[in-house]
Amino acid sequence: MTNATDIERRPWAGANREYDIVKEFVIAMVVVTALTLGLAFAFGSPDDKNLTLQSWAAASPGDLVATAAQELAGTSGVAGYGPPYNNTPDVSQSIGPINLQELAGVRIPIDTATDFVIRPLEQMPANAATTDAINAWKGATPDQQAKWAGDYADAIDAADGDYTKVAAGDYGPVPVLTGSLLAAAEGGALDGVLLTQGRVYSTDYTLPLLFLADGTYLEDQARAQHLGGDQWGMTNETGSYPGQSWLWLYTFWYQIEPFASSDNADAWVWGLMMVLTVGLMLLPFIPGLRSIPRWIPVHRLIWRDYYKTHAVVKR
Repeated sequence: MTNATDIERRPWAGANREYDIVKEFVIAMVVVTALTLGLAFAFGSPDDKNLTLQSWAAASPGDLVATAAQELAGTSGVAGYGPPYNNTPDVSQSIGPINLQELAGVRIPIDTATDFVIRPLEQMPANAATTDAINAWKGATPDQQAKWAGDYADAIDAADGDYTKVAAGDYGPVPVLTGSLLAAAEGGALDGVLLTQGRVYSTDYTLPLLFLADGTYLEDQARAQHLGGDQWGMTNETGSYPGQSWLWLYTFWYQIEPFASSDNADAWVWGLMMVLTVGLMLLPFIPGLRSIPRWIPVHRLIWRDYYKTHAVVKR
């Protein structure tokens, strides 16, 4: 009787052939790389260019100027947003008596006139007209500043967004300030200044993104790519490409009442999703709910081949 040890010790008597593992690795790598690149080219999502303040200025200069005027007047979206940017009263979202924004407080304080217009202009080389405009703005009272900027923003709106056709009026230094900011954006300098805010290195895009979001340009671009809130944008990628499909339940609530028209939609949807998440976590411990699979045995349909050959023990 031959044992396993004897067989293992016998010399190989069969045919031999060369095997080059390096060659196989190279071939496999080339094939996989070609397939990856080919499939990415055919089915990959588009790589659109970033939206910047410079592209905003080039595509819609009137919108940038009007937005800058609103930032100076304190009437923009960020200026009246409330926490975490400022203490604007009666704008925070809440769930009943619980005001989530106010509980968090102002963690990223933003003065829109200073942070989006005045300080960036001060940090860039300026001509005499811009310097005089900055000094005139700083020397005015808050009420006078608000009147100048508010009147100019209204005048742009009356001119259908064309700041070059604004009616004559007393707008103080606002036209010079907004014109200088537009010139800086067109040259690409404003992107860097808002990003760094005087620091050498920064990767915090909060300020340029908020300034961009206060205008209509960003929203127009988003809606053109089917990314609007009422377009199920949270579950989309750029254009018609599907994106984060697992967020369908979260974005679903925004499409129905009472959430769709509620000023507290974000807070209510967040609260509802927390309740649903906790319910899902506790599902094995909730009597009745945990018995649903036995009442509606969909799993037996999926695993029908198994149940054909195995007895089911009822509990």
